[in-house]
Amino acid sequence: MNKKIFVTGIGTDVGKTIASAIVVEALEADYFKPVQAGDLEYSDTDKVRELVSNPQSRFHGNSYALKTPMSPHAAAAIDNIVIDVDTINLPKVDNHLVIEGAGGLLVPLNDRDTILDIIESDYKVIVVSRHYLGSINHTLMTLQILQEKGFDVSIIFSGEEHKTTESIIEKMTGVAIIGRINHEPYFDKMVVKEYAELFKDQLIKL
Repeated sequence: MNKKIFVTGIGTDVGKTIASAIVVEALEADYFKPVQAGDLEYSDTDKVRELVSNPQSRFHGNSYALKTPMSPHAAAAIDNIVIDVDTINLPKVDNHLVIEGAGGLLVPLNDRDTILDIIESDYKVIVVSRHYLGSINHTLMTLQILQEKGFDVSIIFSGEEHKTTESIIEKMTGVAIIGRINHEPYFDKMVVKEYAELFKDQLIKL
């Protein structure tokens, strides 16, 4: 059965796009980023496409492509539009689908809805967590919100290893750990493929 996997983060710049590329490669899945804010000339979809080497994956256009790199609700206002979550429709695919969010879970899309509101109950959710001062709090809050809403949640750690941070998150939440994406000097197709092989068994179990 084909999975829908939503990749979110504990904030911005925690490694969601690299993690998404690895999940796409591991499952030979399709990729969809509903809302892109800024970097339209080299979007997250472009980045993932560049990092994936399998011939199966397809890359689908954004529902909203906003010009300014800021919170989607504000970027949309600059473009004189209002994001309507009812118009964010998944591409029809006969494959696994990886959906990448924008920023963290409670990033506003409009005056009422956040990223959380576009995560459907049947999605598997992967939270990407990177260590920094305050990241334990951000990670636990993100995981608690998702668990309280009944989502099937797992986590990918990103960046430098921090054992005490990672162990307390695992102990306090009980979430499955898919793995760790280390701080690499660069990411290319080969590096992504190596991580995809490393994470594949855990991702298949989702």
